Amino acid sequence: MPDRPVAMFAMTAENVPRIFPPDTLARLRELVDVDLSPVAGDFTDPAVRARLAGTEILITGWGCPVIDAGTLDAAPKLRAVLHAAGSVKGFLTPAVWERGIVVSSAAAANALPVAEYTLAMILLAGKDVFARRERLRAERTFPREEIPAGIGNFGRRVGIVGASRVGRRLIELLRPFDLSVSLADPYVDEAGAAALGVPSVPLDTLLGGSDIVTIHAPQTPETRHLIGRRRLALMPAGSVLINTSRGSLVDHQALVEALRAERISAILDVTDPEPLPADSPLYDLPNAYVTPHLAGSQGTEVARLGRTVLEEVERLLSGREPAFGVGLAELARTA
Repeated sequence: MPDRPVAMFAMTAENVPRIFPPDTLARLRELVDVDLSPVAGDFTDPAVRARLAGTEILITGWGCPVIDAGTLDAAPKLRAVLHAAGSVKGFLTPAVWERGIVVSSAAAANALPVAEYTLAMILLAGKDVFARRERLRAERTFPREEIPAGIGNFGRRVGIVGASRVGRRLIELLRPFDLSVSLADPYVDEAGAAALGVPSVPLDTLLGGSDIVTIHAPQTPETRHLIGRRRLALMPAGSVLINTSRGSLVDHQALVEALRAERISAILDVTDPEPLPADSPLYDLPNAYVTPHLAGSQGTEVARLGRTVLEEVERLLSGREPAFGVGLAELARTA
């Protein structure tokens, strides 16, 4: 019987049992010989490099060191890097693809809770939950006037910036609701948008015609401050900006100005910098709702990442292509 492939974890030690709970780890160990001493920090230690020599599958996650040509020189048998998290952009170098190594990411699995968080925020924002809670806390009684006519989610216009994995999943989640959804993405033409079931419009048009705008574009040099002062001014009075992508896509100084003018509201799970300085006005502005980068996989949700990697191992060993392969060409326009 031929030797089974050796798999090594490259992530912080505390993440291994979180991402690979006992049932998932047991199934993984039925398929491969698992090196249960995770590597984090770097791959330069001689003992680590000796272990790399026999490794065929590298299971990476949060805390993985950079994998460059020098690392690959120590891993001549390596044939796959399976990432149990989102983006591989920060730690994989082009040398990985140049040597024909298969790369897969659980980014699609990580996109699910982000889309769910965004769905929840859209529905809550449509009911004006955040502003009305602030008012209730201040006045300690229900307002005497009638509920404003603009409150509610029937016919609410939602604009999605970016048909990323999160953006696409969000479109699916929004289908059961009586919302008007549109998409702005320079890489999606009208036919592609029609396949997703939404109209494609230019970004400025989307901003000017949406009650709620939610950002799901990647962080690239081109998207830095994609939403700046001019584009914030296009948003209708009373509209809401949601960002679960990366903080740098929004010009925070311009956003603070718009929030202080009480033109719009914002729901931010990501900021620039992250975390915000203790004196940031975004903590105190009543129309800014900031959460600590929690939209992605948390708690029980991280086990979904391990399950995704397990399924990729099964495909790899059966000679099939990965379901969530990542190509070098994709990196330029992904997060």
